[in-house]
Amino acid sequence: MEAYAVLETGGKQVLVKVGDKVEIEKLSVEAGQDAVLETVCAVSDGTTLKVGKPYVEGAKVTLSVAGVVKGKKVINFKAKRRKGERRKVGHRQQLTVATVTAIA
Repeated sequence: MEAYAVLETGGKQVLVKVGDKVEIEKLSVEAGQDAVLETVCAVSDGTTLKVGKPYVEGAKVTLSVAGVVKGKKVINFKAKRRKGERRKVGHRQQLTVATVTAIA
């Protein structure tokens, strides 16, 4: 079985393996640089599993950042009945595209 890790970023938990391409909430890292995330909730080397409370001490996931993209558009629509009052707002969240290079 392969090594994997569960990391927490942007208020979400993501299961990753080495070589995976992931889209996560925007990180303050330039494209082409590496990002090291230490908020690892669980890590497995293929045989044993370590679960943190809340994070595993000494565990790190290294990501190679490819760039920033926009996510799917989310529409917020509000209306008051019988009044003709309508409000429509769209939003596209910025996401960082990265490849997992190492799990330690």
